[in-house]
Amino acid sequence: MTTKTFASNGSPRKVRPASPAKKADAFVLRLYVAGQTPKSLLAFSNLKKLCEEHLAGHYQIEVIDLLVDPQLARGDQILAIPTLVRKLPMPVRKIIGDLSNTERVLIGLDLLEQK
Repeated sequence: MTTKTFASNGSPRKVRPASPAKKADAFVLRLYVAGQTPKSLLAFSNLKKLCEEHLAGHYQIEVIDLLVDPQLARGDQILAIPTLVRKLPMPVRKIIGDLSNTERVLIGLDLLEQK
């Protein structure tokens, strides 16, 4: 697995800056993984499903494989994997794990209020 970005339709694409109008309502998410382990693949699958259900095309997912690019962990201060980083909208948020607890992920992404 290499660093890849996926459009909301699931197709790989290159990273390019969002237009100012789209930037405000789009979620920019980075998923840090280490290879194609079962836990990494599960995290991506869970994230993709969650985005389709709750963000309806207003998201961009970038998958960063730290086995290929370990130096990229420093920028977002990644200490565990898999880790999801919400880059936009601000503030930056981090969620560690396979993202299987949907409620916890939605709260972490600020898409659901805590009870």
